[in-house]
Amino acid sequence: MTTALITGATAGIGAAFARRLARGGHRLVLVARDTERLERAAAALHAEYGVEAEALTADLATEEGIAAVEARLADSARPVDLLVNNAGFGNKGAFGTVPLQDELDMLKVHIEAVLRLTTAALPGMRERGRGAVVNVASVAAFLPRGTYGASKAWVVSFTQGVLRDLGGTGVRMMALCPGFTRTEFHQRAGMGTGNIPRWSWLSAERVVEEALRDLARGKSLSVPGKRYKAVVALARLLPSGGLGGLSSKAARTYRTN
Repeated sequence: MTTALITGATAGIGAAFARRLARGGHRLVLVARDTERLERAAAALHAEYGVEAEALTADLATEEGIAAVEARLADSARPVDLLVNNAGFGNKGAFGTVPLQDELDMLKVHIEAVLRLTTAALPGMRERGRGAVVNVASVAAFLPRGTYGASKAWVVSFTQGVLRDLGGTGVRMMALCPGFTRTEFHQRAGMGTGNIPRWSWLSAERVVEEALRDLARGKSLSVPGKRYKAVVALARLLPSGGLGGLSSKAARTYRTN
């Protein structure tokens, strides 16, 4: 039985990962900020699937939060076989209208936490000759979209770059880039979603199923849904910033996750 550590594990894609992995018999380490909600989620997963579900309260926008998860990942007596860096959020508004501290908090969660937690997890995985890291990015990584898109572009580049350095170790890395997904993401950010077409939405469960299938196939990039695969392919074909006008306009009312 293997152990998976999931950040942002109480809602949306993180919660879907937890349910799917619990159903497969994996032990879980659930990381989130809200202790009460976290403990409820851990208890529910244990009750339904009979797996061990550890609750670790940590705010990854803080030094203390990141350090607590680093310590758990580095604990050789309780090895983690799969790390899912899923925690993240969006800020409503165009660049320059969002408070600087909110932007810095986003970078700490999307970039610093991903870098440090991956760094903490990899030595043990390499020593054991197995393991995997899934870094949740976004289709926004391929579209010019202020701080959010830039941070997710870093996640994709970082993941694919590190994977090349892991050749022959038995450790896998994958960036997961979903489009619009039914989660609490937009509600928490105060973003309206009424202008987003129904056909563009994915379920968190579908995102996770496609992600785990792509991870098993050894892919470094997973883009769930044919429509979003087409968007990413088009963005890569066009000159840099080719979809910038459309993306920038959309970002003023909503963002992808």
